[in-house]
Amino acid sequence: MISDNDFIPIIEDLSEAKVEPGTTQRFWLKIISDGLGEPVKIPILYARGLTDGPVLGLTAAVHGDELNGIRVIQRLFDDLPVKEIRGTVIGVLVVNVPGFFRQQRFFSDGVDLNHMMPGREGGNASQLYAHRVLERIVKHFDYILDLHTASRGRTNSYYIRADMSAESTRQLAMLQNPQLIVHNPPSDGTLRGAAAEAEIPAITLEVGNPGVYQKRLIRSGLAGIHNVLSHLGITDDEIEPAETPPILCRKSYWLYTDAGGLLTVEVELLQVVKAGEVVAVLRDVFGRVKKKFQAPENGVVIGKSTMPVNSSGGRILHLGIV
Repeated sequence: MISDNDFIPIIEDLSEAKVEPGTTQRFWLKIISDGLGEPVKIPILYARGLTDGPVLGLTAAVHGDELNGIRVIQRLFDDLPVKEIRGTVIGVLVVNVPGFFRQQRFFSDGVDLNHMMPGREGGNASQLYAHRVLERIVKHFDYILDLHTASRGRTNSYYIRADMSAESTRQLAMLQNPQLIVHNPPSDGTLRGAAAEAEIPAITLEVGNPGVYQKRLIRSGLAGIHNVLSHLGITDDEIEPAETPPILCRKSYWLYTDAGGLLTVEVELLQVVKAGEVVAVLRDVFGRVKKKFQAPENGVVIGKSTMPVNSSGGRILHLGIV
């Protein structure tokens, strides 16, 4: 149990964190100020081993309603043998604090923070916030695992986004033992892409659905992170091999509706579809079929919409090209 007197230091940059070897510390990192001039603070968990080694950063809730990653980091630190590790593990529990307070995906100005990286020091609210996250937190890491989930009204398989042309990120991706991996080059406005531009190997873990804790997927995320800890020499754990190899996709994209109505997606996650196969049916409010949507090419279903009410331009499914 914690008490009201439990003191957590406030810092403004990870370089200010004072952590004794063999200990774990909690920090609040002041990132901006709100309209009252009060600090907006990011919660940080910081474990420093007795000996030097790589710095692994774990980030969660870049989208404010993506919660599984928070629990993955909490569970990891609960079990981390800090006196036995080599190097440092840093968990950034909530990157997008304003979005987290509102339990919404976007930043307080309505912008997707994961399309704003690396931001800009003299920019607007989201640009400034993104810039400070990169400068004050991310650039202190040697490796990054960025934890995400699907958006509201959608569901995902357990998959990884990584630049598979780079050996360092390819290894990080394969160690997660995911169901699927999508090749995703950097320079795409994401935290992962901005880290890559700063020569920090980074991958994105898509761990389930938003707004909930999902125990099975949290366990899957933990297993992959423990594999990375072993791979980097931070721990002496054995690497847990994959039960089945992941599906590898060279690219992926979303299919969208061109009319509104009530949408039924007819395919399941990880289902292989053929070009021309019907993947969704759109009906009007009376139940009459308005349109059937077909797969434009062969692929595999990475994620899909779970929201029946669908306006023109709504998402149908996320198709991976194997």
